[in-house]
Amino acid sequence: MLTLRSLGVGVAIAVVSVGCVKKVDPASPDGASSPEGKACPPSAVISDGEANNNQVNVQEGRGGYWYTFVDKAGSTVTPAAGEQGGIFEMTPGGANGSKFAAHMKGKLGGGGVLFAGMGLNFTDPKGPYDASRYQGISFFAKKAPGSSGSVRLKLPDSDTDPDGKVCTECYNDFGTDLELTDEWQRYTVPFNRMRQMQGWGSPIVASIKPNAIYGVQFQVNQPGASFDIWVDDLAFTGCP
Repeated sequence: MLTLRSLGVGVAIAVVSVGCVKKVDPASPDGASSPEGKACPPSAVISDGEANNNQVNVQEGRGGYWYTFVDKAGSTVTPAAGEQGGIFEMTPGGANGSKFAAHMKGKLGGGGVLFAGMGLNFTDPKGPYDASRYQGISFFAKKAPGSSGSVRLKLPDSDTDPDGKVCTECYNDFGTDLELTDEWQRYTVPFNRMRQMQGWGSPIVASIKPNAIYGVQFQVNQPGASFDIWVDDLAFTGCP
């Protein structure tokens, strides 16, 4: 399994739909009720964890694996990152009464370039995936009590991932910043609402390339923060 690293913290537009209680950026449409947030058939499920292994749901040409990644400045992450000999494992207790979910915990260091996260590749070996038939992604997420809830959702594409052989300052992936709560909530993020962070990265382009995305990542960056983050039921949205 390959690990992907990314740097920095920024501000982006979040489009969030939360169970029966909606949290919506006032500058954005309601993600779940917009055309981009429309539910898709089961074939659009990226990963629900119910097989209790580290592989995404094998369908529609997808078959990649979950992994964790961490800086070299003293931060920690569990499950251990791949270069540390770790293999990602699902954790009992998913959203909506399901059996398993993706889960990471750890603590960021106090200085330097800090990051830790978990993510998945769409394919194995890692390669670009054509998700242009869809218009966004949805997932359930929460934090444990006492954990930092600041998480950045990232979707590496051919312009921002070094494997795309385009970027000269890589890892400024399109995504959005989230503030998780202690309860499972559903988040819906259309591709057209994802943004790169300001002030760094090359190239800076107008929009993500849905026809060449490599996977999904959830990253924490707050110096000194303890984190305990759960994610479940990732799926593409916005089917015709």
